[in-house]
Amino acid sequence: MREFQIGKNDAGQRLDRFLAKAIPLLPASLAQKYIRLKRIKRNGARASRDTRLEEGDVLQCYLNDEFFDEPCEGNAYLTIAVPRLNIVYEDENILLLDKQPGLLCHADEHEKVNTLANHMLAYLYQTRAWRPREENAFTPALCNRIDRNTGGIVIAAKNAEALRILNDKIKAREIDKFYLCICLGRVQPPSGRIECFLRKDEKNNLVRVYHHPVPDGRSAVTLYETLQTRGKLTLVRVELLTGRTHQIRASFADLGYPLLGDGKYGNGAANRRYGEGAQALYSYRLRFAFPTDAGALNYLRGREFEVKSVPFAEKYFG
Repeated sequence: MREFQIGKNDAGQRLDRFLAKAIPLLPASLAQKYIRLKRIKRNGARASRDTRLEEGDVLQCYLNDEFFDEPCEGNAYLTIAVPRLNIVYEDENILLLDKQPGLLCHADEHEKVNTLANHMLAYLYQTRAWRPREENAFTPALCNRIDRNTGGIVIAAKNAEALRILNDKIKAREIDKFYLCICLGRVQPPSGRIECFLRKDEKNNLVRVYHHPVPDGRSAVTLYETLQTRGKLTLVRVELLTGRTHQIRASFADLGYPLLGDGKYGNGAANRRYGEGAQALYSYRLRFAFPTDAGALNYLRGREFEVKSVPFAEKYFG
């Protein structure tokens, strides 16, 4: 519990507006809830959010200690009152989350709060699956990431052992990832294996495709299969055998079949014609292959998980 004594400079303010400044990590909607539940009192009695504070008032705030920390990137999840998550699967060790296109996995220089990682932390904190004050160092974490404008399954580890195992399995390529995408044109051949080398241009955040080894180039292997063709669009299922930056987008563009909506590697005129501003790419299915021991996660061996729907596939091929 923390108390605030209202001085001359704070007098005359509404209670909710004072709280927004005094406890910036407390979301406004949560502050209203706590006022209603009498976890925030004025002079020991119930108050309302529009109560005008007077000099000498004492506010009693029965809140978790985390809300009184200094705001920083590490506690931004506290400002999320209602986590927005599409949970594909959850158990005591992991979460599988269906990330929506447009949402960042982690914070960048422009967005610090509204990220998948922060919504995940807010959810685990509010359900008390994670209690940061009881942890010395561990924070639940995302094990893989997906581009902002790509949707699909992201794995989150809820404890340190699960995080270690999953990181090892991802590195060893023991977790299979399958994507759906829509390509412009009739893909030929209808199925196949794409092998190339990708070199990333850090300055422009794009990769260039080569068909021979190059300095700083990384080998990329992609399996694909045509599922349907309608008009000038092809619905393709892709399995990544390597996980390189922009691997699917760059590889298909290099073949002459860029992804619908892709503004970086695609066809701007076609994207405008279809009215699509984000790449039609979705990590829709995941399989825990685990040919080697997975310790505490052995129970996941062989299990597959899939998202409920892929909007662009339903729109053009439903």
